[in-house]
Amino acid sequence: MTETADAASEPLLTIDGARATIRLNRPRLLNRLQSSDLDRLLQLFDQIEADPRIRVLVLTGTGRAFSAGFDLGTIAERTKSDTSEPSAGSAFEAIANRLEDLPVPTICRLNGGVYGGSTDLALACDFRVGVDSCEMFMPAARLGLHYYKSGIARYVSRLGVNAAKQLFLTAQKIDAAEMLRIGYLTTMVPMERLDAEVDALATTLANNAPLAMRGMKRAINEIARDKFDEAAAEQRHRDSMRGDEIKEGVAAFAEKRPPRF
Repeated sequence: MTETADAASEPLLTIDGARATIRLNRPRLLNRLQSSDLDRLLQLFDQIEADPRIRVLVLTGTGRAFSAGFDLGTIAERTKSDTSEPSAGSAFEAIANRLEDLPVPTICRLNGGVYGGSTDLALACDFRVGVDSCEMFMPAARLGLHYYKSGIARYVSRLGVNAAKQLFLTAQKIDAAEMLRIGYLTTMVPMERLDAEVDALATTLANNAPLAMRGMKRAINEIARDKFDEAAAEQRHRDSMRGDEIKEGVAAFAEKRPPRF
């Protein structure tokens, strides 16, 4: 993936076959997200979900960081307002939740540091492949901010209580090795192997049965939130036993060839 920076812009979408890539593109600001960027991300998520050709999404950043999170200037302005407005966190929360709920599998390509709200954006992805030089921190406690509820829940369900407390309550930076140890990173690689690792995972996901993956991803997310719809999952299982995907999968296994879903 090309790391050269275009002129700063809202997030950019490219589609290559079954793979969509969204690239955050404000490198001089470490890809700090503005309100317009959040609106654009929602539009792109809707576009990806509506396109049946897309089977995997990669989210990454331009330059030396993945993202510095939400623009603190916007948050500061809202703290000075005498009127009651929706919190900046509520807009960011909607983005992270929408990303987590996308039916296609998602990979966060962590090309560098990940800070603030963008740590939750990465956690909302199904997989996180990061360079061995990346780092992260969640500064909410240092800023006097009580983080939004679904973000805290995502930290706890993905990383566990102890890691969530360490990251939220100390507001201390951790390096890539610690990110891997606590399960924040799925895989850690040197920069020269980052694209190959992401490409291999994206290819694997794009070649698997899309309906089966979609249903299982939904079930896993529901279980993690303690909101498992058992009846719906059971129905999806029954439907899959009579569907075209399992027919092709079984035939390919018997014929010792890759399945064509």
